[in-house]
Amino acid sequence: MARAETPVILEVAINGMTSKAKNPNAPRTAAEIERESLRAFALGASIVHAHNSDIALTGQAAADDYLAAWRPILGALPDALWYPTLTSGDGMAAKLDHIERIAREVAVPMCAFDPGSTNIGMPGPGGLPVGGVYGVSYEDVRVAFEFCERFRMGPALGIYEPNALRTTLAWQRAGRLPAGSMVKLYFGGEYGLMSTEPGVSFGLMPTESGLLAYLDMLEGTGLPWSVSVWGGDLMQTPIAKLALERGGHLHIGVEEFYSRDRSPSNEELIREAKALCDKVGRPLASFEDTRRLLAMPSRNDQAAACGRRA
Repeated sequence: MARAETPVILEVAINGMTSKAKNPNAPRTAAEIERESLRAFALGASIVHAHNSDIALTGQAAADDYLAAWRPILGALPDALWYPTLTSGDGMAAKLDHIERIAREVAVPMCAFDPGSTNIGMPGPGGLPVGGVYGVSYEDVRVAFEFCERFRMGPALGIYEPNALRTTLAWQRAGRLPAGSMVKLYFGGEYGLMSTEPGVSFGLMPTESGLLAYLDMLEGTGLPWSVSVWGGDLMQTPIAKLALERGGHLHIGVEEFYSRDRSPSNEELIREAKALCDKVGRPLASFEDTRRLLAMPSRNDQAAACGRRA
C-alpha cells in the first residue's frame, strides 16, 4: 500500500496526569472518561489512551477504577482499541499487575510502557533544571515485553530518548519484539513533560531534523510509528505534516498538549489532526485498519491468553 493510501492511526491520550487546573477539559471521573472516549472514537480516533482517576491506585483498586469507565465503553464499542497506563507500584511487575486484572474482565488490546529512562524536570532557581529521573532498566523492559507476549498485548512504546528506540530495535533484531508493537516518538516541547514554565525539556526537538534522525534509526525495520509533542502543540511544528508524508501516524491529546495561549479539548485537537490528514490526503484508520497496520494479535488469541471469553 502506497504511503498516500495508508490510513492514519489517530491515537488520543485523553487525560494523562493533566489536572483540571492545567486544562479544565481533562476528563478525570469514570463518567467523564466514558463520555470523552466515546466521543473521541466517534470523531475518528482508532486508539484511546487513558489514565484512571488516581495514578496512585495499584492492583485491584486500580483495575476497578479503570473498569468503572471501560466496561460501559467496551459494552458500546466491543472492537475499540485502548490501553491504560502503568501504576506507581514497586517494580515493573507490580506496575503491570492491574492490567492483567483488567484484561481478565474486558479486552485490553495494548500495553503501554517506556523502554528507557529520561530526566523529568522544570526550571528551578536561575532557570536551572530541577526534577528527577524516570528510570526504566533493561530488566524492567524484559519484564514488560514478556508480559505483553504472555497476554498477547501489542506494546505501545513511549520513546522519550533515542536510547529507548535502540533498546526496542535490539529486541526486534533478536526476534523477540512482541506482535502489535507501535513506536511512539515523543518530542520535547518548550514546556517539557510536567512544567507550565518553559525552558526545561527532554529528548529531541520537534523539528524536521529531529524526526529524520529517528527515521534513520527506523529505516528498514518496518515498525509502525507515530509522533507527538509533549509540552507543546504538535500541529504548530513541522513534524506533524512530515510524519504524515513519510507514512507515520499521529498521537495527540490533552495529556501532552500545553500552551499558555489556550486550553483545547480533545475534540478540538482531533478536528485539527483530521484537517491536516485531509490536507495531506490520507484517510483515518478504522479499528480493523489499525489492527492490520500494527499486526496485532487476534481478539480470540488475546482473550484466551487472558482467560477471558472473546
